[in-house]
Amino acid sequence: MKTDKKEMVENAHPNKIGIKEGMGYMLGDAGNLFVLTYVSSFLKVFYTDVLKIAPQKIANLFLFTRLWDAINDPVWGNIVAKRRPDKNGKYRSYLKWVAAPLAISELLCFVNVRSFTQNEALLLLFAYVTYIAFGMLYTGINVPFGALASVITDDPDGRTILSTFRTIGGGIGGAAPLLLAPFIIYSKVDDGNGGTFNVANANGMLKFGIIMAVCSALFYFLCFKGTKERVPSAADPQIDIKATYGAMLKSRPFIVLALTGILISGQLQFASLNQYLYKNYFCNTNLSVLGTVAQYLPMAIMIPFVPKLVKKYGKKELSGIGAFFAAVAAILTYVLKPAPDQAWIFIALLFVIGFGYSFVSITNWAVVADVIDFQEYKTGMKCESAVYAVYTFCRKLGQTAADYGGLMLLAKIGYDSEKMANAGFVPGVSEGILTICTVIPAITYLLIFLLYQFAYPLTKSKLEPIYKYVRETNASAS
Repeated sequence: MKTDKKEMVENAHPNKIGIKEGMGYMLGDAGNLFVLTYVSSFLKVFYTDVLKIAPQKIANLFLFTRLWDAINDPVWGNIVAKRRPDKNGKYRSYLKWVAAPLAISELLCFVNVRSFTQNEALLLLFAYVTYIAFGMLYTGINVPFGALASVITDDPDGRTILSTFRTIGGGIGGAAPLLLAPFIIYSKVDDGNGGTFNVANANGMLKFGIIMAVCSALFYFLCFKGTKERVPSAADPQIDIKATYGAMLKSRPFIVLALTGILISGQLQFASLNQYLYKNYFCNTNLSVLGTVAQYLPMAIMIPFVPKLVKKYGKKELSGIGAFFAAVAAILTYVLKPAPDQAWIFIALLFVIGFGYSFVSITNWAVVADVIDFQEYKTGMKCESAVYAVYTFCRKLGQTAADYGGLMLLAKIGYDSEKMANAGFVPGVSEGILTICTVIPAITYLLIFLLYQFAYPLTKSKLEPIYKYVRETNASAS
């Protein structure tokens, strides 16, 4: 029996979107990740190897900035939540307002002030000011960008499209620095024994920072032009912040989302320590490119299939299965401990981890939108930016734990900034780097699996009444 086309049109979701809108939203996350990935992956190397700041002091810097974020992120969430919509909507305008200041703050992080002063206090002051400015401005654009997905459409299939394309954008923005930067920011040096190793190049790091800054600002503007807010926002929003945050603390889906956000973001950040592994254990920074391919290629392969799999099985279900494969491969990496001449084993296992993690990564932002809908379903309050701001802060907590813990572990095994900046393999220290870079991911991926499999409650069947409620509520408000 053929389906009547008129009936299909009548039953179509009123806020249905297509690939064009997904591509527009995709560009925003590419803009996010151009600057965030470059800063997250290489700023530690810049601090230790160019500015010659001790790892412990850098760890304290990251810890302090995250304590500041405990104030900064909710403040941004409150500002965005209380803003009245204009002709561009409630959230889109931030993409053009904050893009240029964010880009400038990113490239300032990579200015080699050590060429002007050797004073350690001034070097630290510079690092604190520029990194805090970058973090504040990134939150100022990322909170409204993330909340934007929930007002582009309230169609579950559209949400999956946005999450999928956001993953593609994140892949483009995340892969570009990791694939290209090693060829520009490192210089090859002879070790005196017929071999070579790599050292950080200050001019190369600044040049690449400028490239990423320009690309980021451009992509944010294109995202602004390529998206539209379809779901109505309150003309005069009255936000009860106390009630909103109180409801989050009582919400099991949100608590699990927050915990997985800490772990997911923490692991992504912790992976930046692999730069030290490639530099001082395998003695080949070009392996960073292969590591990036191993991380993103499985995701690229799975992107065409995930939306259909989500529709059939559900986000929670797929994420649990994927996290299980990632956990098994990560544990195996720690057990095998590849030798310096067995880098291929490490890269191969990274590929398996990337395959499993792709399910978590591709569906993650759709899961965030589901939790936002759940909060509205339970409380009757729209709180997109507030939920997203707290989730953003939780992700930053994960980054903090990864940065602070990773740098303190580097210091504990004897990583000395002056010595290791111009060295390849150093017995004792290099093996310690390998242990750090394998045991922590094994623990993290296992915890992500356990949370998705046994703690996150929003199964495919439980989401159906939530979607129906939100659709009817938005329709009545139009």
